[in-house]
Amino acid sequence: MQHRRLGRSAIVVSDICMGTMTFGSQVDEAAALRVLDRSYDAGINFFDTAEGYPVPPDAKWVGRTEEIVGKWLKTKPRDAIILATKVSGPSHVWFRSPCRNGMTALDRRNIEAAIDASLTKLGTDYIDLYQTHWPDHDTPYDETMEVLDEMVRAGKVRITGCSNETSWGLMKSLASAEKLGTARYQTIQNNFSLNNRRFEDELAQVCRMEGVSLIPYSPIAGGVLSGKYNGGARPEGARFSRYLAMEGRQAQMGKRFVNERSLEATARFMAVAAEAGFDPVTMAVAWSKQHDFVASTIVGVGAEDQLDPILAAADLVLPDDVMKAINTVSREIPYPMG
Repeated sequence: MQHRRLGRSAIVVSDICMGTMTFGSQVDEAAALRVLDRSYDAGINFFDTAEGYPVPPDAKWVGRTEEIVGKWLKTKPRDAIILATKVSGPSHVWFRSPCRNGMTALDRRNIEAAIDASLTKLGTDYIDLYQTHWPDHDTPYDETMEVLDEMVRAGKVRITGCSNETSWGLMKSLASAEKLGTARYQTIQNNFSLNNRRFEDELAQVCRMEGVSLIPYSPIAGGVLSGKYNGGARPEGARFSRYLAMEGRQAQMGKRFVNERSLEATARFMAVAAEAGFDPVTMAVAWSKQHDFVASTIVGVGAEDQLDPILAAADLVLPDDVMKAINTVSREIPYPMG
């Protein structure tokens, strides 16, 4: 397992991060604890959760993921774990967080309430990386950055980051932090995969020039790049099988991930992987790690056996001919997720 620094901070993490958004819904507690143990034993020291997990968001189980992670955390040396969690933010497009009855602006009251609740559920007195889950472009960035800085100064948080942020929002936050002399965002957690390379258009350059690390989520495109949805398949229990059977925002998300172009691109990427002798999941995770602006790639599982091809990417560096073949597919089928 390789290690990289988060932004300009002192924190160094494994270049694979275990995400936990399915823990407490799709993955029960016993299985979640086994996944966490296997990840740790494989050399992963970086674990990501959120106050709004598990997914899909639902008031009946919100916060359960942090409780499971907190239970597991007690079995490990705290200093050996780099723990990340998130304050919900207003959620915008895909879902509404059930936290605080959906009142999740990034103002002082919400951030203070969220951090204290997360610390309690996680059973720890500090969080290594505290992130805004969704941006709040209607709340002044000065207020958000000032409150987060207070959390750092109080010792509740080591560093801060953002998620699902835009180029404008990231630059606005950095400018605000510089003006006020507060802690800055060291990381950004956005969607990035073979099927969704939009981060490379603008945000990658912001990260390079400003010293912010991407910690991408959905490197397997929500499981799509495994090929399990190809040929019209709808695997029982799979996230997008469920979402495509729903209405509203979940159905929209399902159609963004699973559509004619994304499945065509997936088939092409699977052929590249087969030619090179790689599992397509292993190739997708390795590709994500193989970018200068990426510190650690966040993976997730819906079942324990899905860990094997992910962990196989730990020390894999894709050769130039494979990277070239991947880029050819991306040029011929640009932006398959829209």
